[in-house]
Amino acid sequence: MEGSRRQKRVASLVQEELSRLLIADFRDVVSGLITVTGVQMSPDLQSARVSVSVFGQSDKKAVLDLLNENKGYIRKCVASRVKLKYNPQLFFSLDERADSESKIEKILEKIKQNER
Repeated sequence: MEGSRRQKRVASLVQEELSRLLIADFRDVVSGLITVTGVQMSPDLQSARVSVSVFGQSDKKAVLDLLNENKGYIRKCVASRVKLKYNPQLFFSLDERADSESKIEKILEKIKQNER
């Protein structure tokens, strides 16, 4: 993750608060688990790219749409918990690494079974 020390520190704070918020406020709405896997702040700290992974929910796009629909509320909650000069705009995206890792593990497991 590139960026200044301040960008990294603010990204870490935003990620921590987003994680808490998603657990507390979206646990009843979403049947799966939403995890904030990363936050990248812009150099001016006015926008944040938030990567989320979704486990246990078949329609991940619906979860992403839900987050985008509630972006204003989420942004307001983060602003009340993390005191910054500017309240960053949030841009959510799905982190597909977990799915890729799962697929790779399944392929490796099939290879092991075929070798026996």
